[in-house]
Amino acid sequence: MKLFNDWRLIILLCLTLGLAPFFPEPHLLGKIRWVVGGAKGMQPMDYFDLLLHGFPFLLLFRLIAIQFKK
Repeated sequence: MKLFNDWRLIILLCLTLGLAPFFPEPHLLGKIRWVVGGAKGMQPMDYFDLLLHGFPFLLLFRLIAIQFKK
C-alpha cells in the first residue's frame, strides 16, 4: 500500500501521534519505561495505547530496513 511507503506521512505520524502528548514527556516514552520496569499494573488498554503510539515508529523502522536491504 502506497501510504505505508510514504516517507513524509510516516515521519509526520511519528512526530504527531507517536510523540503526543508532548508535555511532560512523550506518551510513548512513558509506556516504554513502564514495560521495561516490569509492566506492573498495566491493563490491556495500556498495551493498546503502546501499540497505537508505537505503530508510526514501526512503520518508520520498516521503511529504513527496506532502504538498507536495497
